Amino acid sequence: MLQKAKKKGYVKFSVLPAEVAKAVSLVGDFNNWQPVEMKKQKDGRFAVEVNLAAGTYQYKFIIDGQWATDPENGDVAPNPHGSLNSVAKVS
Repeated sequence: MLQKAKKKGYVKFSVLPAEVAKAVSLVGDFNNWQPVEMKKQKDGRFAVEVNLAAGTYQYKFIIDGQWATDPENGDVAPNPHGSLNSVAKVS
């Protein structure tokens, strides 16, 4: 899930894994596909806030080593690896 964060210029990414997960990271073209650790929330979701300028970005989650699109975001784009990336539109 993608939503505006409380801090100006930041976007909050969150995901609720289908299975119990130990480690979840966010990767995207905005950070050169380098994993950013997400923190587990009380409700079981994992979340992280990222400073992003307005634009369109592609991203994925890494859930216990497995790359996954955002299950709550149907906006996707094909990638060179034959799978899909989630698309975030930040205004």
